[in-house]
Amino acid sequence: MTKFFKALLPLAIVTWASPVPDPDPQLSLPPLIPSIPGFTDPIASTAPPLPVLQVPTPPLTSPPFTGSNIQPKKIGYFWTGAGDNEHADFSLPTALTIPHHLGTSLDGKTLVGGGLLSLLKLQDTAYYFDVSNPYRPAFKKSNRAILAAVTDEIRAKPDGGFFITYMGSAAGTSPGRLIETDANFNIIGQHPQDVAGQANILSAQFSPHGLSVNWDKNIILTSDFVVPLSVLKPSLGIQRANTLRLWNLASRTIISTITIPNGGGIQDVKFIPGNPESAALATAVHLGQVWIIYPFRTDSNGNQGVAQLLYDLGPKAQDVTAIYSDITQDGRFIYLTLTTANHIAALDISDLNNVKRLETQIPFNQLLALTISKSRPTRNTSWSRITSSKLVTSA
Repeated sequence: MTKFFKALLPLAIVTWASPVPDPDPQLSLPPLIPSIPGFTDPIASTAPPLPVLQVPTPPLTSPPFTGSNIQPKKIGYFWTGAGDNEHADFSLPTALTIPHHLGTSLDGKTLVGGGLLSLLKLQDTAYYFDVSNPYRPAFKKSNRAILAAVTDEIRAKPDGGFFITYMGSAAGTSPGRLIETDANFNIIGQHPQDVAGQANILSAQFSPHGLSVNWDKNIILTSDFVVPLSVLKPSLGIQRANTLRLWNLASRTIISTITIPNGGGIQDVKFIPGNPESAALATAVHLGQVWIIYPFRTDSNGNQGVAQLLYDLGPKAQDVTAIYSDITQDGRFIYLTLTTANHIAALDISDLNNVKRLETQIPFNQLLALTISKSRPTRNTSWSRITSSKLVTSA
């Protein structure tokens, strides 16, 4: 019995520790089935597909390739996986990673990518690349959280490392976690870690996808999207959330839960640069709407954080699976991807009392040329790179 409790002790420490980061990094786990040439390759090719979790076989070796010698002045990184989910994904020791969001460290030397469905083969969930030579990314390391999986939004920390939203638990259920790494990209926090925070994320669905940090005002906003396991077949129905969490940055603790009624998946949230009230914009997927979040206002019950409808994108924006966004650095324009509608909406938010829809009035290439001449995309943009008069988007 004593050995049993000793085995549980590390997990208890992770779960109930102080809300501030743990200086001792948490370990990555090795593959369950090691790669043995000539033995595991046939297993990887013949293992039958299972309903959710897959046989944790090592990947087949990817065919060799020769990289391009082109060295453009402006570059964008697009992380792609093997189409058959059997061969190794780009430069990785894994397959079925399903590459998702990307983010760069503030010094520009490290790129991190999230494996959206790495948990299906019990693999690491975050993959780090050395981009000191931006034209030759090299795989550096990977790791996984003990309590969470399904890697999503990424934000670089000023002192090195990242905050990363993990939308689900290690089994793909709710609650997920806000993961924190140190400057060596070791996981040092799976937030919230305090008792009150644990109670909060157990009381209502916690599936953090969107992530925005206001370093000057000492606050974080995360937005809850869907329970990952509920979108995988077989499913009894997708479980969509209607909430955001407002955090204290210094203590990594949750201040309050903010609700958008019938939001049906709050996929994204971004602080508006330069807004005097530190307001943020959040996307409600079911409603097809943009809501404004005032983190320092209080509601009728005295709870900190208020959500108000800012703009309805119309019926074609409702239930479009995902609405991701980006705001220009001057805080004047927001772009929103209406995914299954195959459309990008653009709003002029320079006057929040008189928001203007732009892409329905101006041809899109002219619109981008106009906004590029007056503003720049925000730092840490993971879904787009604006070059010349083109907006290139990725999942």
